[in-house]
Order: sequence, then structure tokens, then C-alpha cells
Amino acid sequence: MCKLFIQADPARWESSTRSLRIQGMVTSVRLENDFWDILTEVARRDAMTLPRLIARLYHEALDAGHDLQNFTSFLRVCATRYLRLQLAGDIPRRTDVPIRTLDADAILAREASAAAPSPRACHHPD
Repeated sequence: MCKLFIQADPARWESSTRSLRIQGMVTSVRLENDFWDILTEVARRDAMTLPRLIARLYHEALDAGHDLQNFTSFLRVCATRYLRLQLAGDIPRRTDVPIRTLDADAILAREASAAAPSPRACHHPD
């Protein structure tokens, strides 16, 4: 099992730093190359540049009231969430389908119902 991970190209987990402008300030974000690749795919799906996607995620997360003290972790979670939603079938694997066209409310509702504990049948001895 581990060979699938161990024998992968080491460049996948090497980190690289990108400089971005968010709220008029230049900032640097350091992520592993695999995460940069995933986020680049997400950006392309909606005809955005990677810096624009990252700035948009930042602004929308702040608007939603999220604390972004660890913005790099937030970006990693966005990338892995994208892959999980693809595996679940909520985001098509075809990258020509923009994410903005998906019904986010329906996807979030399905996730919430799947995560909710299922009622357990009461088992009463006779």
C-alpha cells in the first residue's frame, strides 16, 4: 500500500512559495506542489487565475465570518475538499464544468444529511 505514496515523484510534496496580492497587500503563501496543482485546476474551471481564486476564497471566507489565521491550512482543506467532492460525485470530474454552475446549497445539504447521526432503532426485550 505505502509504495503508492512512497514511490511518487518527490516534486509532488516539495513546497513552493507564491507571492499574491490580497486586499492590496502582497503576501506569500507556501504550499506543496500538489496543492498548487489542485487549486490551479479549481481556478481554471471557473476561468480564473490562481491569484484571483485565492483572493476570492480569502474575501468570501472573511465575509462568512471565518477566522483565517492559518490561511495556508484553509487552502489545503479547499484542495482536498475539491477532490473529496469529486469522488463523491458532487463535482463532475470533467473540468469543463464550472464550479460556479453547481448547486452548492444542494451539495451542502446532502453532506449535512450524510453526516447527521442516523436514528437507531430501539431494541426492547420482550
